Amino acid sequence: MKNTGIAIIVVGLLFTVITGFKYFTREKVLDIGSIKITASAPHRVNWSPLVGVGIMIVGGAVLVFGKKN
Repeated sequence: MKNTGIAIIVVGLLFTVITGFKYFTREKVLDIGSIKITASAPHRVNWSPLVGVGIMIVGGAVLVFGKKN
């Protein structure tokens, strides 16, 4: 459980430092016969740094209260 707790803490740290990401999708703007026009549309996914802090707290609890092997 020690390794699991440490891994969860590292994931929480990453969620705290990296608070989102951006990705692009291709959207069809115009489609007339053989003429096709597309555009890239950006989309953002964001979360609060508190989510990472919460994950780190859970990882600390797993580290402290997990069964010892």
